[in-house]
Amino acid sequence: MSGRMRLTQQEADPVGAITAYPIVTIGAVLAFSLAVAMTWVHWGEVGSPIAAVLALLLVAAAGIIAAVSATPARAPFPVERLWLVVTLSVGAAIAEYVSSIGNNRFLYDDFGPAVIGLLILSLAPFCTWVSAAMAGVLSAAVLSILVFGAAAYTASDAPVAALIAVNSAPVLSMSAAAAGYSYGIISETLAWQREANRAALHRDAELRAGIARSVQQGRVSVLGREVLPFLAGVMTADRISVADADRARELAEALRRALRAGIESTWLDDLAANVRLSRGIDTIIDDPTGAAADLSADQRSALTALISWLGDAERSQLIRVAFTNEGEDGERGAITLVTDVGAAAPTRRELDRFVAVARAVALRADSALTRENVTVELSYDID
Repeated sequence: MSGRMRLTQQEADPVGAITAYPIVTIGAVLAFSLAVAMTWVHWGEVGSPIAAVLALLLVAAAGIIAAVSATPARAPFPVERLWLVVTLSVGAAIAEYVSSIGNNRFLYDDFGPAVIGLLILSLAPFCTWVSAAMAGVLSAAVLSILVFGAAAYTASDAPVAALIAVNSAPVLSMSAAAAGYSYGIISETLAWQREANRAALHRDAELRAGIARSVQQGRVSVLGREVLPFLAGVMTADRISVADADRARELAEALRRALRAGIESTWLDDLAANVRLSRGIDTIIDDPTGAAADLSADQRSALTALISWLGDAERSQLIRVAFTNEGEDGERGAITLVTDVGAAAPTRRELDRFVAVARAVALRADSALTRENVTVELSYDID
């Protein structure tokens, strides 16, 4: 339950959020169009044109901020942006109230509740269900105050409570829909991820067993092909020469390297070995300090997805991944991934999707694409 309260779709399913961001732009356009249309319809009730224009400008500002903040290039979407959008749209409702104060005979033609609800609903993939619900409730509370102030001038004889209920219905219903969507999509995504994690753990165990067998076979190969014949020759020799001593040191170093490769390998080394074995793409990992082990599970998933996607014979001929430290005290880690492109080089649009996913899991990401190379630079905080 706590995970569903803290997560957004963008955090749980970054790729899904990337495909959903155009909805925000559509919602912003619809909200502004509705505000313009409703202002035109009840222009006869407008006593302050300046306040009416200000209301439209605030709606436009809220829509622009929402649309720009939801683009993949600005991932992740912070909750502060939601509150900024809601504040501006509530400000637009207040300005609309001021523009027609004393003349507002019909509350149903006020655009405030519908505009606020539309903007909250369009941002559902980028906010938690709790923040969506709170935004709707607080907005409805402010709108209720406005209705209470305008009730004396309306043409309706209905009780104030009924007017408040009718006026708050659009924002409450759409914010409830946003909260329901956020809660439902997070529940489905987490359930799918649990199943996927179980399958991945099973596959990882099989992969590690295969790698372990490969390393073991490497040791046995060194022993069977080099060490044992050498020992047999030494045991039957009358004396040990300087060349024999040098050869013994070489074989000892070969065994030591095989043992160290098995002990010091990380998940990234296993991934690189799998890409080499299954796809024939040479994958070089330069991680002398084992920094790959410090990445979070989400960051590992993003890097794995990027390498696996680039590890295709048509996209890449060679993949190089290097880990370094940044900053005076090495407080940030940096990852540089460079590939020699194949016959079907990745497009900028495809690469931007992976960059957006990386940014959604607390990785600063930049990319460059040329005819010969693809370069992706990632950086992250070291705990």
